[in-house]
Amino acid sequence: MVIISQIIFLLLVTFAVGLFVRNMKRLIRNVKLGKPNWPNDQPNERWRRVLLNALGQKKMFKRPVPAILHFFVYAGFIIINVEILEIIIDGLFGTHRIFAPIIGSLYAPFITFFEFLAWGVLIGCAIFLIRRNIVKIKRLNQPELKGWPRMDANTILIAEITLMVAFLTLNTADQVLQSRGHEHYFNTGSFFFTGFMMPILNGLSTGQLVALERTCWWAHIIGVFAFLNYLYYSKHLHILFAFPNTYYSRLDPQGKIRNMPEIQKEVQLMLDPSTASNESPAEPGRFGAKDVFDLQTTDLLGAFSCTECGRCTAVCPANITGKLLSPRKIMMATRDRCEEIGRGKDKQGKDYKDEKSLLGDYISHEEIFACTTCQACVEACPVNIDPLNIIQQLRRYSIMEEGNAPGNWNTMFTSIENNQAPWQFSPMDRANWAEELKKD
Repeated sequence: MVIISQIIFLLLVTFAVGLFVRNMKRLIRNVKLGKPNWPNDQPNERWRRVLLNALGQKKMFKRPVPAILHFFVYAGFIIINVEILEIIIDGLFGTHRIFAPIIGSLYAPFITFFEFLAWGVLIGCAIFLIRRNIVKIKRLNQPELKGWPRMDANTILIAEITLMVAFLTLNTADQVLQSRGHEHYFNTGSFFFTGFMMPILNGLSTGQLVALERTCWWAHIIGVFAFLNYLYYSKHLHILFAFPNTYYSRLDPQGKIRNMPEIQKEVQLMLDPSTASNESPAEPGRFGAKDVFDLQTTDLLGAFSCTECGRCTAVCPANITGKLLSPRKIMMATRDRCEEIGRGKDKQGKDYKDEKSLLGDYISHEEIFACTTCQACVEACPVNIDPLNIIQQLRRYSIMEEGNAPGNWNTMFTSIENNQAPWQFSPMDRANWAEELKKD
């Protein structure tokens, strides 16, 4: 029976890991749809940001209450799964709590600490469910979250609660079996939290306790493997991608707009023809971005790192004043477009193309022109995602390739071209306002 259990467990591990690797390859393929851009300058500063923002969640604590709850859920779920290593070894070799003899008297305190975190996860997830579905926090109930995104968030919270319940129940059943001296369940020392739950299970027979412990053991490990592969379809992919996204995030001062080399070169030639070289001109590229292929890989990585927390949208002045723009929706739309192309490539091969584009089919012109480029969304994001760069690239394409801009923008462009300023009067009259001061 033990051998059969080990074989089944080995097949389960092989299947789960194999599926995870396949999904990660697809994700990396989707991120690489963009133009290669993996900045590695100032590595010390980049690692500092990873430690502070991705690992330490520094930006989250601008809202202390949800930050503390999220930290318990995040830290608890990650640290508790250190125990998965023990479960995997036990499953493969038919042992039980293999680390207990190795760690000795420290084993029980370790498990007690894990149980403390499990209760933190339970409480945190329960409060998050209440905030989403009963209190209905505004930023968690925006139009872009209808349907799958809302279901996804609730599914993950319920799954985490289920995993923690299974973890605590198997520990409680194990403790009762230890107290009865049942073979295989040797004494590891008392677990503080499940010690209080033991009276609940004392009425069960030994056979029922063994069945309950084994059921919860299998449910916990199967749930963890299922969660691992569910990440591919979920916003909780940020558990993995938040770290590289923070590392590769922009180090430029906020508000600094990246010049387009093609345009910059043309302007330089106009101002100083002597800078012209004998080299043949480069093939003209597309101005801005129409689709994900025109964006950079760091932009697409940010789309897959999005937690859909809505902090960007909550501080967006355009959204607050009723405009259509939602920075969160920009990132979700970019990710959806990448996934659509990826599915097409899976079905029809690497040369797959369709007639759709990010601008127009997923993100409207009204959205991108509502942006004030104030950088509030970039500042608010806990993992340094930059929706603004995507908006600017789409806007550049709309204006420079399609000639599509709001009417008052075109008036401004004409004034800049003719008067070197946004205002509709001659540069010679620019200082006339100061003449009034002389009269005083």
